[in-house]
Amino acid sequence: MSKAPWVVRFARRADKDIERGDPPVRKRVDEGIDRLAEGDPSADVRKLKGSDEMRLRVGDQRVRFERDDAKREILILRVLPRGRAYER
Repeated sequence: MSKAPWVVRFARRADKDIERGDPPVRKRVDEGIDRLAEGDPSADVRKLKGSDEMRLRVGDQRVRFERDDAKREILILRVLPRGRAYER
């Protein structure tokens, strides 16, 4: 029996990032986040160096998030194109 899916919350900036995207891009990002919440091993997830953040690759988009294993909660921080996703 598999565990319950993760609870996904969105930071205000992530909501705005998603709203700005084209409809096909938004759909792919939503599908990628759904796979992440279900614990799909095919989701391309990596931990970012020097940070507690992680990233999910969805085509040219990068979904930056934090994961709380104890609460089984994912907080989506930003959704940006690859070139802008890692700017500091």
